[in-house]
Amino acid sequence: MRRTKIVHLIDAAHPVNDVLVKGWVRTRRDSKNFSFIELNDGSCLKNIQVVADAAIADYDNVKRLNTGAAVAVTGRLIPSQGSGQKWEIQAEGVTIIGAADEDYPLQKKRHSDEFLRSIAHLRPRTNKYGAAFRIRSTLAYAVHTFFRERGFTCIHSPIITGSDCEGAGEMFRVTTLDLNDIPKKEGKVDFSADFFGREASLTVSGQLEAEMFAMALGDVYTFGPTFRAENSNTSRHVAEFWMVEPEMAFCDLAGNMTLGQELIQFLTRYILDHAADDIDLFARFVDKGLRACLDGILSSEFVRLPYTEAVNILKTARRKFDHDPVYGKDLQSEHERYITEVHFKRPVIIYDYPMEIKPFYMRVNDDGRTVAAMDVLVPGIGEIIGGSQREERLDVLTARMDDMGLDRRDYWWYIDSRRYGSVPHSGFGMGFERVMMLMTGIRNIRDVLPFPRTPGSIEF
Repeated sequence: MRRTKIVHLIDAAHPVNDVLVKGWVRTRRDSKNFSFIELNDGSCLKNIQVVADAAIADYDNVKRLNTGAAVAVTGRLIPSQGSGQKWEIQAEGVTIIGAADEDYPLQKKRHSDEFLRSIAHLRPRTNKYGAAFRIRSTLAYAVHTFFRERGFTCIHSPIITGSDCEGAGEMFRVTTLDLNDIPKKEGKVDFSADFFGREASLTVSGQLEAEMFAMALGDVYTFGPTFRAENSNTSRHVAEFWMVEPEMAFCDLAGNMTLGQELIQFLTRYILDHAADDIDLFARFVDKGLRACLDGILSSEFVRLPYTEAVNILKTARRKFDHDPVYGKDLQSEHERYITEVHFKRPVIIYDYPMEIKPFYMRVNDDGRTVAAMDVLVPGIGEIIGGSQREERLDVLTARMDDMGLDRRDYWWYIDSRRYGSVPHSGFGMGFERVMMLMTGIRNIRDVLPFPRTPGSIEF
């Protein structure tokens, strides 16, 4: 008999005489002549109730079941005699696939997020994290759907790179050198003896490579893991995370901002339409304001606000910030949330930042002081997208690289693209985990990643 997933059984239109389900026991309670088993197989939030009569041949198996055990159940799908569910399974056979010890840590009680992080290999079996990672899967599909419907080409940018896209130096080094006997030359590590013959790192962004393909294929995007060796223990930062990065030829900053808004709104609508039960769990138990926040994103035209005006709003706010807003510095999370949650009460796109706080590849505006950069801010999260129109002018680009102390030889191929048919182009990076936090109301990024990587933590 072929296995049927619970998500299909709970939506069945009529009874079924022969069904086979396989899953994990959430609870078991016994009465004199039968037992009730709550079974979940991960296909949806809901369990299905299995009623096992003491007369069945496998009833000894039922009596040995602990929470967490994996079982196969054959029987009939019939209308439920109790409240709370439409269908239940009248068991005819129960087979233990994998027993669970009595010390199984996920018993029927509320567990803290801190405790569940310590057993990240088991936490997907809880309602909250099962729902979170089903949403993550649906959200990933939605990303590809959005770009495919708009004619974008998906490309796979390299994970190992010799270029620092952000110029911040916060990169994980990749090497095959013997760390107990590191070759030296003139007192420095001799990377010519390494695998690639030069220093290599894990990528912080696929942007530079995506730009090359945009100037060949038009509209492209990457969607993959990125890495930052930033020693930060906050609820918003991890060392390994996923980025969605579109790049568009013949696109200016205004078009870039429009695409950012369209993407966020598309993903919000898609999740509400395709993961309603899982979203409802978070709206009821994690963030009571989640529905209102997501509805607000769908119904709002995002505010477009120059950086200078944003700083002025913050300076005149009747609010004491932990960090004073200062022109020429990046906005802090508290600033971003004030602007979106208090001042405008909707998403905001801040643009035209001072050039000294932005990377070399952002297009210098005509004022010579700002660059055509933009950040999309949303309530509850703050920055969720960061991007810019790229600098397409060869002389301006190389001057910016020189000013920032970058070695042109490391970027010869990037510079080449400005010598052969350069065009105005734009793009951005959207933090996938930040979007997950937006959609679920989860406020710690460690809880939207299956196995988070943070300073001092490499478990699982």
